[in-house]
Amino acid sequence: MKICVGLSGGVDSSVAALLLKRQGYDVFAMFMQNWKDTTGTLHGDCEWEEDKYVAELVARKLEIPFYFVDLSEQYRQRVVDYMFNEYEKGRTPNPDVLCNREIKFDAFLEVARKMGADMVATGHYCRKLPALAEDGTSLTSADGKPLWRILEGVDPGKDQSYFLCQLDQRQLSQALFPIGGLLKKEVRALAKEADLPSADKKDSQGICFVGKVDLPVFLQQKLKSVEGDVVEVFDAFYDVNPLYQRRKNIIASILHEGWQGEVPLISHYISEDKCTPVADSHPFDPAKVAALSDGDLRTLSTPVDYSGLSFETETYRSGRRHTLRTRYKDNPFGAVIGKHEGAQFYTIGQRKGLNIGGHKEPLFVLETDIPGNRVYVGEGHTHKGLSRPCLLIPEQELHWIRPDLEMHDGEVRRYRVRIRYRQPLQDATLLRRRDGMYILFDMPQRGITPGQFAVWYDAEDEMIGSGVI
Repeated sequence: MKICVGLSGGVDSSVAALLLKRQGYDVFAMFMQNWKDTTGTLHGDCEWEEDKYVAELVARKLEIPFYFVDLSEQYRQRVVDYMFNEYEKGRTPNPDVLCNREIKFDAFLEVARKMGADMVATGHYCRKLPALAEDGTSLTSADGKPLWRILEGVDPGKDQSYFLCQLDQRQLSQALFPIGGLLKKEVRALAKEADLPSADKKDSQGICFVGKVDLPVFLQQKLKSVEGDVVEVFDAFYDVNPLYQRRKNIIASILHEGWQGEVPLISHYISEDKCTPVADSHPFDPAKVAALSDGDLRTLSTPVDYSGLSFETETYRSGRRHTLRTRYKDNPFGAVIGKHEGAQFYTIGQRKGLNIGGHKEPLFVLETDIPGNRVYVGEGHTHKGLSRPCLLIPEQELHWIRPDLEMHDGEVRRYRVRIRYRQPLQDATLLRRRDGMYILFDMPQRGITPGQFAVWYDAEDEMIGSGVI
C-alpha cells in the first residue's frame, strides 16, 4: 500500500511517517503551503519556509521521497474567504475544522491520489476503527462500502477528533491517523529515539496554516474598523426580560420531582479544560424533556436580544468655567462603559481585548450587534447572560459521520457534547425536530457561539456527528 504523509515539519506528522515506514508501507511525504500573506501574524515572515526545511530534513532522515504542493489558492477560497464572511456576519468560524474538511482531506487528498497514494496519513491525535455490528461483523453503508468510526485520541490532553468532525465516510476511508493511540510524551520519545530533526520542535499555534495572529489586525485586511459602544448589561435586565423569564419557567417545569435548589440557569463551566463538580449531573425528567414543544425548545435555544437597551443623554455644566457637557443618564439595566473598533472583531465569551478597567471581576462578551455596531458585556464568570441551556443546529448544518446512526424527526437520544476544542465533554439530550437538532445540556453552557461547531460523542468515545451552531 502506498501512503502519502502530510508532513508539516512538526513532531506529530514526523512520527506518523516514522511509524508507517517501520510497518513496511511504501511511504512518501508531501508538504503543503496553504498561506503566504503575513499580515497580522505574530511570527517571522518566513515561518512556513522553516517548517518546509524541517519537513524535508525529516523525509531525508527517514529516506522517503519528499514533495511540495502549493494549495494557497484553494485555502484562500475555501477557508479564509469563508472565515472573513462569517466574521462579517458576527459569527465565529472554526478555520481548523474547515481546513481538514476542505484542504487536508479533499484538495490535498486529491493531489496525493494523483501521485499514486492509496491513503493519506496525518499527525492527528484520534483513532480510526471499523464499525462493527454486535456479532463482530463489519457494518457497511447502503452502497456496500465499509463504515468507519472516529474515536478520541488516547491522550486526553491532546485529543484532536473535534477538528475532524466534518469528515465524511469517503474521506475517512482514505485517512490514517498513526499516532492516535499514543500519548504526546510517547511521540516525543519516539522522535528523539529516531533522532528526527523535529523531535524538539514546539507545537504550532493559532489558525491552521496561518499561524498565531492578532485577529483584529488579520481581519482588517477585509473588514473595516468602525468605532462603536461597549455596553455593560446588569443583572436587573434579566429580571424583566420576557425571554429569560420564559426560559426559567420552562427549565423549572422539566426538573426531576426531587430537585432541590435553584433552577439551573448559570454555567458551572470555568475554563477550557476545567469544570466544577455538579451535585446532580442529570437534573431533568427524560419524559418531560421529550414532551417539550418546538416553541419551548426555540425559547431555550434563542439568545437574549439586547438591542432594546437604550440610553438617554443629559447635559450638565462642569468645572470652574461651567463648560456644557453631555453624559448618559443612569439606567438600571445597563451602561455604556467604553468604545470598540468594530463589533465583528469580537466573539461571544471573549474575555481579552476589551481593555476596559474598573471592575472587580473580568468582563465577558455576551453578544455582538453587527447592524448596530455594539458589543454587550457582562461582569464575572456567573453573569446570567453568559450561560444558555440549549442550542440549535439548523437542519441544513447537520452532519453525520456515521450516517447509519442519524437521528430522525421526533427522536431523542443522550450524548456527550463539546462546543469548542478542549472543552470537557458535557452530558446532553439531543432532540431531532423538523427545523434541526436541539441540544439541551444537563447544565447550562457558557459562551455558546454562532458559527462554531457542536460535536456529539457516544459513551465509547466515538464521534457520531456535528453541526454549525
